[in-house]
Amino acid sequence: MENRLSFSNMQGYIQLMRLDKPIGIYLLLWPTVWALIIAAGGVPDIGITLIFVAGVVLMRSAGCVINDYADRRVDGAVKRTESRPLVSGQVSEKEALQLFALLVGLSFLLVLLLNWQTIFLSAGALLLAACYPFMKRYTYMPQAVLGAAFGWAIPMAFAATLGYVPYWGWLLFIANVTWTVAYDTFYAMVDRDDDVVIGIKSSAILFGRMDRLIVGILQLLTLALLGAIAIIIHSDWPVYIALVVCAGLFVQQQYRVRHRERQACFKAFLDNHYVGLTFTIGLLADTVMSAA
Repeated sequence: MENRLSFSNMQGYIQLMRLDKPIGIYLLLWPTVWALIIAAGGVPDIGITLIFVAGVVLMRSAGCVINDYADRRVDGAVKRTESRPLVSGQVSEKEALQLFALLVGLSFLLVLLLNWQTIFLSAGALLLAACYPFMKRYTYMPQAVLGAAFGWAIPMAFAATLGYVPYWGWLLFIANVTWTVAYDTFYAMVDRDDDVVIGIKSSAILFGRMDRLIVGILQLLTLALLGAIAIIIHSDWPVYIALVVCAGLFVQQQYRVRHRERQACFKAFLDNHYVGLTFTIGLLADTVMSAA
């Protein structure tokens, strides 16, 4: 087994970073794009956009690496994670830490291309990404920490574009946290039985039989916050149509998980990619209309 990063083990690194499963990239990317469009009041700066897109890929990959490192002792007891590279021995613990450091280092180099306000906020992104995987040992709401980690690019995008974060930027951040807790609870419902046995905490365990109701409330809150932001920034009808479609997608997810079957819960989680895409399309359509 290698104890340092090696090109010969690239397949293992790709799996460890989940580059073969891009759903996490999408769920991190869409809110970042929302923030860039809203902060710019239209088409965002191409240079800033490229930096943030690259940063999304790097930090999501880093998050997956440190998550698997934190869970390396328990993943073997969970059906969904029993074949991960650190469990199978395809990647060593030392390699995983080296890869995490490399990804974080590259991310920081990207941030150095932006203004000092964004550089200052980037410390929060690193802290959240590094501590999230360990939260499931201490709190039943690690999903809230994940939401903050996934949403921290939002204030960074406002800071990079405007030099400050307006209050509606923080509203967008909160909307992303509520959305993340909702969809990651579906994800946690997949592993709930296994997590109870091995002593891992999650919102799915905390919510119990109230899981669908609480997720529904969080979804409604997400829509309400996004709607409020749309009013604040004087959005036109495409954004509101997008919100109606998002509401329909949430209803579909609730119906899908009505029996709480593992595969159905996982599919409901995956379908949130379309929620993020739909709202992005609404914002872009609004931008095109405004420019016409």
